[in-house]
Amino acid sequence: MRAWRTTGAPGGLEQVEAPTPEPAPDEVLVRVEVCGICRTDLHVIDREIPVHRPSVTPGHQAIGTVTGVGDRVTSLVLGDRVGVAWLRRTCGQCAFCRRGAENLCPRSEYTGWDADGGFAEYLVAPAAYVYPIAADADALETAPLLCAGIIGYRALRRAQLPPGGTLGIYGFGSSAHVTAQLAMAAGARVFALTRGVANRELARELGVDFVGEEEEEPPEPLDSAIVFAPAGGLVPVALRATASGGTVVLAGIEMSDLPPLSYTDALFRERDLRTVTANTREDGARFLALARNLRLRPTVTAAPFDALDDAIDDIRRGRASGSLVLRVAA
Repeated sequence: MRAWRTTGAPGGLEQVEAPTPEPAPDEVLVRVEVCGICRTDLHVIDREIPVHRPSVTPGHQAIGTVTGVGDRVTSLVLGDRVGVAWLRRTCGQCAFCRRGAENLCPRSEYTGWDADGGFAEYLVAPAAYVYPIAADADALETAPLLCAGIIGYRALRRAQLPPGGTLGIYGFGSSAHVTAQLAMAAGARVFALTRGVANRELARELGVDFVGEEEEEPPEPLDSAIVFAPAGGLVPVALRATASGGTVVLAGIEMSDLPPLSYTDALFRERDLRTVTANTREDGARFLALARNLRLRPTVTAAPFDALDDAIDDIRRGRASGSLVLRVAA
């Protein structure tokens, strides 16, 4: 099968011919149709987060069809359509797993980081961690929901946005533009603060209430803010823009160092600063059902399989707008 793999150097990515994997007893083999391209894939490729496997196939927003099942799998059958997301496996026994916080499991594993992911014609995944996908769902539009959407959903929940409140979104990439639609569907006012002409134009097309530069002061205090851009310098900016009692959520897996925070200007008056770490399967199931009911539609640009390295470079250089999705199946 064709697959993309990281090499030994930061930024290294090569296309290879690899054997089709065999599912373990609790896994399924999935023939990949498409796979969303996430900034986390860039972090893996560029080694901006710790290396878990020296040579790994990235990709953790895969839509495909089950073509093989392990001996212990009873929940899925050949021909089922599924989505394979970031969270791949947890221990199920630690204190975090037992209390429903499996995203904090110290032995958690991740698709495209600990195990080969969806930038390949086939992948294997534990049956208990994949999501059922409707046969009539558009694969290109559904793929970004498996990480960009789920993480945005968790970030929005942690933002504690009051009904009808004002949400500031810093950075307006794949996850942010899905989250904006979700917040507006719930009646929120959304202010998008982002760099890049294409990102600002996308925000205007979606009908947000205000569009400005990343460090621009919004026209009124924010009830909540989510920082999607991996820029630590935006944290004090977002905190200062947030009203008393407001919440700022940091939604990325990686972020540049935060500058010193002024307690009086940034944190006083009961402002909360929170982070997001991966997601639970419950997050995914709830969000995907909600997205289908609301008919959320990411803005998608499809990339051919042979052009993955160019698409990754578009993300690296800030040229991408909305969500990028790799076409895998011919």
